[in-house]
Amino acid sequence: MNGGTRKVGIVGWGAIGRTVGGALAAGEVPGAELVGIVDNRPLGDAVPAPQLAMEEALAACDLIVEAAGQGVVREWGEAVLASGTDLLVASTGALTDEELAKKLLTAGPGRVYFTGGAVGGLDLLQAVRAMGPLGEVTLTTTKLPSTLEQPWMDEETLARMRSASGPVEVMRGTARDVPVRFPKSTNVAASVALAVGDLDAVRVRVVADPGAAHTSHVIEANGPQGSYRFEVRHVPDPGNPATSQVVPYAVLRSLAALAGRRGQIL
Repeated sequence: MNGGTRKVGIVGWGAIGRTVGGALAAGEVPGAELVGIVDNRPLGDAVPAPQLAMEEALAACDLIVEAAGQGVVREWGEAVLASGTDLLVASTGALTDEELAKKLLTAGPGRVYFTGGAVGGLDLLQAVRAMGPLGEVTLTTTKLPSTLEQPWMDEETLARMRSASGPVEVMRGTARDVPVRFPKSTNVAASVALAVGDLDAVRVRVVADPGAAHTSHVIEANGPQGSYRFEVRHVPDPGNPATSQVVPYAVLRSLAALAGRRGQIL
């Protein structure tokens, strides 16, 4: 940055994009301006900035915010960075593809940034990792059954989830496996793995609970450095219950840091 205003384009005008875009358009992020919106659906005239094709956004913006899912990161991530535009990724689950991760982390001249989204404690896990690898890291994510249904599930699994009267484990695996199977619901697993530095070291449980008024994520980590436990309970977004309501505000916090807001804890 050279002290000018960050010209921001948002990819995706859904639950995350609308909140982020509305705040930018209202001037709530000093040093950042909403220049355009990229979405493959016709948005009409009720949006606060022009609807652009991705190529137009790359020509007009110096920062792209991905708010539309892992597929956007896979399809456009490298091209965004190669154009010299920076990229803020909300769908960290895309980075479980190690080849893609390597490409993004070595591409340029644009820079790639990630937002913690619906989980905290990542900065501490990164600090602990600098002391040496952790022995055990687990994540348990609990959500409403309807937000976890996937096309690959068989009828028996779907029936078990739909008829459950209490918590039901839907999948158990690593942070390499789980975000691929739940691309809209388990970006937290990838975020924890990025902080820890090892996709296979993070063991993940996905639980469906019909009584879950909140989406919860419980992270536990142990090693010679110490023992750590973080638990967050979020209100789901009313328009998209697969996303926690806090996620767009985490994106806005990251945007504020990139725009150079003073006095912010990073």
